[in-house]
Amino acid sequence: MKEILIAIIFLLVAMALLSVGVIFRKDHSFRSQHIHANERMKKDGIHCSTAQDKEMRRAKKHKIDVGEL
Repeated sequence: MKEILIAIIFLLVAMALLSVGVIFRKDHSFRSQHIHANERMKKDGIHCSTAQDKEMRRAKKHKIDVGEL
């Protein structure tokens, strides 16, 4: 029982420390962890793999290969 109590206290302290950033931010929210929110990746033209796959499939669909006709 003592170990469980120690684990619960440890988790509560960890959650409190993790929420400090959210509490003291002006907008009270976490930053996005997705690729679309990263300015450097936007500049380099990198998107998430799902979006890039969709773009490539769409571009491939519109091209007509004369050799296949």
